[in-house]
Amino acid sequence: MPTCETLRTVQLVPITAFDRDLQLSLPPIRRHAKRMAEAGIRVFIPCAGSAEFHSLAADEIRLTLEAYRESIGDESSIMAPTGHSVSVALDLLRVAAEATANYGLVMPLNFPYLSDEGARDYFRQLLDESPIPLLIYKKGPVPSNELLLELAEHDNLVGVKYAVNDLDEFRQVVLADGGRVEWICGSAERYAPFFMLAGATGYTSGAGNICPRLTLAMHKAISDHDWDEAMDLQSIILPIEHYRARDGSSFNISMLKYAITHLGLDFGSPRPPQRTLTTEEMEEIDQLLPAIIAAEEQLE
Repeated sequence: MPTCETLRTVQLVPITAFDRDLQLSLPPIRRHAKRMAEAGIRVFIPCAGSAEFHSLAADEIRLTLEAYRESIGDESSIMAPTGHSVSVALDLLRVAAEATANYGLVMPLNFPYLSDEGARDYFRQLLDESPIPLLIYKKGPVPSNELLLELAEHDNLVGVKYAVNDLDEFRQVVLADGGRVEWICGSAERYAPFFMLAGATGYTSGAGNICPRLTLAMHKAISDHDWDEAMDLQSIILPIEHYRARDGSSFNISMLKYAITHLGLDFGSPRPPQRTLTTEEMEEIDQLLPAIIAAEEQLE
């Protein structure tokens, strides 16, 4: 199976904009998409985890995917999330294909009583019937590395977004795979240098919503094995990631939705059950962002 070189980069999860009534707001989404493309982002994962996938209806996902394709053109790739039951997941993949998404991302399984045996049937049906190539998002023990290696034989699986931060296990599964699929760090900038040293070819990013050029420069430095530069750039980005990781990563979305106001965009509040920031928490973000935005502007 040929590798997907387009995936070997920063894969941005762009946050989703809502109005004051928490309804989908497409104008800021389009503005943000164009800005990110102009900064050099070439792989977008709209409506995924940091974009409030679990609170979005199928029609909202369709409208958002269409807005991204209209805004970024055909030069960039769109990866559309899918999940829930098999029937819902396949419906979402058909929606994604109609919206000209290039890939589908099977989100972490959120069912009770998981096993590799049941997950195998779930993934195989999606892989067999999906109209677009798929990546699988691993964020827990199921699917196991052994199951992922088995599924890598399928022609419709092109990659794995790996977000279990055990670097030794990750290294072993990458070596065992032997290059059949792309292995992507799903733990963003905090872990990206270490995952890429262990064999990842790219990583997903939420911080890139605020500083796309910084994270693209970091990816390039890692790819060039310029580790001093890579770690210097990471140190600039890390305040965003450390803030998002607080309290069980429950600031993941709300931090970014507030931070983007510093760029002149209003993405509204997150939908429940995501947390709402206090005044004190907003003030903390106000203090950490100027240095990051200044460093980003130096790369324009």
